Amino acid sequence: MTEAILLVGGKGTRLRPLTVNTPKPMVPAAGVPFLTHQLARARAAGVEHIVLATSYLAEVFEPYFGDGSALGLHLEYVTEEEPLGTGGALRNVAPYLRSGSDEPVLVFNGDILTGLDIRALVATHASSGADVSLHLTRVDDPRAYGLVPTDATGRVTAFLEKPQTPEEIVTDQINAGAYVFRRSVIDSIPAGRPVSVERETFPELLSSGAHLQGMVDSTYWLDLGTPQAFVRGSADLVLGRAPSPAVPGRCGDSLVLPTAEVAADAKLTGGTVIGAGARIGSGARVTGSTVLSGAVVEPGATVTDSLIGERAHIGARTLLTDTVIGDDAHVGADNELRSGARIWCNTQLPASTLRFSSDQ
Repeated sequence: MTEAILLVGGKGTRLRPLTVNTPKPMVPAAGVPFLTHQLARARAAGVEHIVLATSYLAEVFEPYFGDGSALGLHLEYVTEEEPLGTGGALRNVAPYLRSGSDEPVLVFNGDILTGLDIRALVATHASSGADVSLHLTRVDDPRAYGLVPTDATGRVTAFLEKPQTPEEIVTDQINAGAYVFRRSVIDSIPAGRPVSVERETFPELLSSGAHLQGMVDSTYWLDLGTPQAFVRGSADLVLGRAPSPAVPGRCGDSLVLPTAEVAADAKLTGGTVIGAGARIGSGARVTGSTVLSGAVVEPGATVTDSLIGERAHIGARTLLTDTVIGDDAHVGADNELRSGARIWCNTQLPASTLRFSSDQ
């Protein structure tokens, strides 16, 4: 296995305001753009050539990663002029692939954090002779996902829409967003129009008698599509619960990047990340959160399970829980935000007239 496609063209709408200025795969997780973790894990599995299928804010990828040589990779970038969906994106980058017609090509979604054994998926594909092999994972509550039942040999038997009743839950296996395609299957996807592999390509392959193989790997798996999930994924990387060779430091309770300033009596726990140039004031408590580069958390503030954007400012004694603060936003002193609150980029929220104790 020497090449892969990374699908990184999504707008990340559910992650706003994190993705107003930054495409979702470039939002920092555990101190580096999330895409860095995916690239590093692919390289560790023996992948050498990766084509990035870009669209939204496509211009930011290449200046950061260049030709990929710093990661031991050869990267190429292909930009969609109009969104083409997952299948359309694969077909759009097909001319950049080097594999022969019957050779395997890895495909990854750009918003999945996983401990998948990539080599095992490739081996399953080779031994089964499949046209497409899918990474499947088991979830406790599959109602929010499409179901992928398999037979005793692991061969996929159906693709089922999100179940609406208990009787429709025939399996707890779902599509986990990583695949191995026979190159010829990618070439057969219609060109020049939007195509969904989940809703069109895979069901049509199945109905035509193609061999789709599932491999269940129930190691760490998390869809980073929401701010809450993204913050959790970053914390899990720092804590060592999610594997990545790209975490820039030792796993532990917190990760403080160079040039960040943290007061001696500030407390950082739960996989917290403090970005370069950020400042954490005296007595502040930051738990399970990400504070991006240049942000400021004033003395006495408490930040829990939240993400603070670049150059944002959190006032003294302010309490944040399960909150996202956009880039360059300013939250004044003595405010309290919780339960999924989102403050947009550049917003100015004045100091509260009420005074909260950080012990409450």
